[in-house]
Amino acid sequence: MNQDQHTLLALFDHGMRENARPDGPGARVERAGPVVRQVGTADDWNGVVWSAPELDSGTADAAIAAQVAYYTALGHDEFEWKLYAHDRPADLPRRLRAAGFVPEPPETLMIAPVGPAATAVELPAGVRFRTVTDAAGAELMAAAHERVFGSDPSRLRRQVLARLERDPDSFVGVLATAGDEPVSSARMELYPGTGFAGLWGGGTVTPWRGRGIYRALVAFRTRIAAERGCRYLQVDASDRSAPILRRLGFTALGATTPYVYRPAR
Repeated sequence: MNQDQHTLLALFDHGMRENARPDGPGARVERAGPVVRQVGTADDWNGVVWSAPELDSGTADAAIAAQVAYYTALGHDEFEWKLYAHDRPADLPRRLRAAGFVPEPPETLMIAPVGPAATAVELPAGVRFRTVTDAAGAELMAAAHERVFGSDPSRLRRQVLARLERDPDSFVGVLATAGDEPVSSARMELYPGTGFAGLWGGGTVTPWRGRGIYRALVAFRTRIAAERGCRYLQVDASDRSAPILRRLGFTALGATTPYVYRPAR
């Protein structure tokens, strides 16, 4: 990793993790000893976003146990410890597994400056984009999500509706349709005061994959981020999206893995 990459990673750690902002109107961020965590309703993302570099083999197990006790008492179905490859101690993944956390597939933290990033939106014939501003749009976003991932879209629907109603200035939802059919959706989270915007989603239904929709979704949101004065874009990229993002000017800064804890019922 070169010096520029180290600088970007330090900016990300400081602004987006150690000094994280809530990512929804029903959530709050707390500093709890050596960790920073987000706490919200069952529909919100709940979990640890940062751990102090000083966390070591003598203190890590106690910090993990404290978070398990705290979140279990809330009664939610699950919470997450979002681990980055450079987090310490080096054996933190093993300690999380020993405490009952289950790792999900790793992703790649990728960041790009907004200025040089591509903003030209080139769509395949028959597809158009629209921003999501109302309940009907939220319903279509949820429908696209269900078609792409095959999972229950009700939580996403509730999250989008809550953002549109209570915090619309820090959220951008984008829907891709072919005629009346939702074929892809994505969102952008804005984090005032950090210089960062996060790109999330972008899954496309199988018949429309490989036609440039994901690339166009990135460019569309990049244009909006530039208009809003953001300096950097951040993505937790899957293996499928990472090569596209590299071609669009994103730099890989390391792996990030969700470690999920589901309390026994």
